[in-house]
Amino acid sequence: MYIENIALKKSISYWLLFMFCIISIMIVVGGLTRLTDSGLSITEWELFAGFFPPLSESSWIKYFDLYKEIPEFKLQNYDMTMNEFKVIFWWEWFHRFLGRLIGISFLVPLIYFTYRTSFMKMFNLYLIFFLICFQGFIGWYMVSSGLVDRVDVSHYRLAIHLIIAFIILSLIFWNYLHLKDLILPDKNINFNLSLLFLFFVYAQISIGAFVSGMDAGTIYNTWPLMGSNYFPDDNNINHLFSLSAFNDASLVQFLHRNLAYIIIIFYFFIFFKIYRNHVNRLYRPINLIGFFLIIQVILGIFTLLNGAQIYLASMHQISSIFLVSACIYFLYLTKQVSN
Repeated sequence: MYIENIALKKSISYWLLFMFCIISIMIVVGGLTRLTDSGLSITEWELFAGFFPPLSESSWIKYFDLYKEIPEFKLQNYDMTMNEFKVIFWWEWFHRFLGRLIGISFLVPLIYFTYRTSFMKMFNLYLIFFLICFQGFIGWYMVSSGLVDRVDVSHYRLAIHLIIAFIILSLIFWNYLHLKDLILPDKNINFNLSLLFLFFVYAQISIGAFVSGMDAGTIYNTWPLMGSNYFPDDNNINHLFSLSAFNDASLVQFLHRNLAYIIIIFYFFIFFKIYRNHVNRLYRPINLIGFFLIIQVILGIFTLLNGAQIYLASMHQISSIFLVSACIYFLYLTKQVSN
């Protein structure tokens, strides 16, 4: 996306930065919606009709009556009052409202900037808009999994929903960096190393969504052992090599812990490679990744020790946004020189 007009280039970069911030907020609100068990409070998609919240008592009763028909209410929240329902409703409504706001905030400026430049120069941003629209569909696909025969959403669909959000965030940040006049390294490391590191971080986010979706953070609230052993007491190590492991809460927590250890080891491998080869321009980005990685690990441990307490769990997710952003910055620098 090469743009000669400096003023226009600056306007597009500011817009992308705004989109990065609002999507980051969306990810945090989505996490809180899950942590407060609010995601199933609105049982219909309502692509346009749900833009405004209930404005009358009869509307509130309608939404509450619809909620009473799903298993989450019948089996888990059967004694919920209207005021309690309103709390979880507002979380889900605000999450959906942000989704609509993101769509509008991306499309309208995109059309304007396309008019000022050309469709081909904005083509990759249209692909991002397609992903944003697709994310809305995936969000409903996720919610629909919790409306019949279960009291929560599928953790697989939750993971897909979350990882697409991070991919959208990453692509927006990548395009933002492309518009900045960054000082590039005069020598570099293998681009595949930084790409593989980002893949591991994405995989960890996906497993983290499994942990959240299965409430796996509320068991084995000890560290570094799981109970009295390194491997969970209630399981057999042979189960770890089966696809059913992703449906087992204790094994999912075990995978989440150990993938974190692998990421740390891999980080130090890249760190020492950069410093040994004196790639000076990469000192700052690799140190930035290390800083956010330490914060992420510490918050993860404290979240676990406190039984996935909502504030700590939310901070753990917020720190993942900073970690992914640092990884994208690092990946961008390594790719530019590799090319």
